[in-house]
Amino acid sequence: MGKIIAIANQKGGVGKTTTSVNLAASLGVLEKKVLLIDADPQANATSGLGIAVDEVELGTYQLLEHTKSATETIVKTDSPNVDLIPSHIDLVAIEIELVDKDRREYMMKQAIGELRNSYDYILIDCAPSLGLLTLNALTAADSVIIPIQCEYFALEGLGKLLNTIKSIQKIHNPELDIEGMLLTMFDSRLRLSNQVVEEVRKHFADMVFDTIIQRNVRLSEAPSYGESIIKYDASSKGAKNYLNLANEMMVRNKEKV
Repeated sequence: MGKIIAIANQKGGVGKTTTSVNLAASLGVLEKKVLLIDADPQANATSGLGIAVDEVELGTYQLLEHTKSATETIVKTDSPNVDLIPSHIDLVAIEIELVDKDRREYMMKQAIGELRNSYDYILIDCAPSLGLLTLNALTAADSVIIPIQCEYFALEGLGKLLNTIKSIQKIHNPELDIEGMLLTMFDSRLRLSNQVVEEVRKHFADMVFDTIIQRNVRLSEAPSYGESIIKYDASSKGAKNYLNLANEMMVRNKEKV
C-alpha cells in the first residue's frame, strides 16, 4: 500500500516544488512507482515535469471537485515510473467553491484513496499558504516533508506550520506524521547557512533529514527545460542530493535500498 506524503511550507521560495519534482524523479529511477499531485495553482510541478500547463484539461481541480475520478486525471510523464495529476491556474477558484461543501477538508482524501494500491509513494506539492488546498493535502497525507531554506528567516513561520499540523492531527487526521524537515539551498561558504543547519538540528534533532540540498545552478536551470534534475544532469550535485534523499526516505520507511 502506497504512502502519501505532502510537501508543505506556507513560505514561498523554500524549495517545495523543486523537492516534489526531484524527489519523485529520484524515487522513480530507484524503481518505485510514484504519483505526484500538483496542488498549487502556480502549476510549477506540472511544467517542471514537462507538461504544458495551458493544455491541461483534467487535473487537481476536477479531482477536488469530484467531477472526475482520480484515475481519469492522471497523466504519464517522461520521468521513469512517475505519473502526475497536473494543476492549472483554475485551481485558484477551488477554495471559494469548496467553502460551503460538507467535509470540505476531506475532498482530496476521498478522491485519492483508491490510488494507494497502485503506487509506492504519492507526493503532494502544496501551495505556499495554509489555505483549504494545503489543509486537504495534509488531511489526505500519512506524513509531511517540510523544506526549510538555509537563510536568515528560515525558522520564521515554522511555528505556525507546526501548529497547523498539530490541529490537523487533532481534528482531521490523527495519523499525520512529520516525515522530516529538509534543509534546502545550503551554501557551505556562508556562515549563515551553517548557523541555520546548526539551529534547526539543535531544535528538531531526529526530525531533520541527514541529506541537505545544496545550492546548485543546474538545479535551478532544470525546470526551464521541463525536466527533473535527474534527467537534466544526473551527475550534478543537485541530482546526487535528491537521490540521497530518496534513499534516506526509503530507509526511514524500512525499505530495501
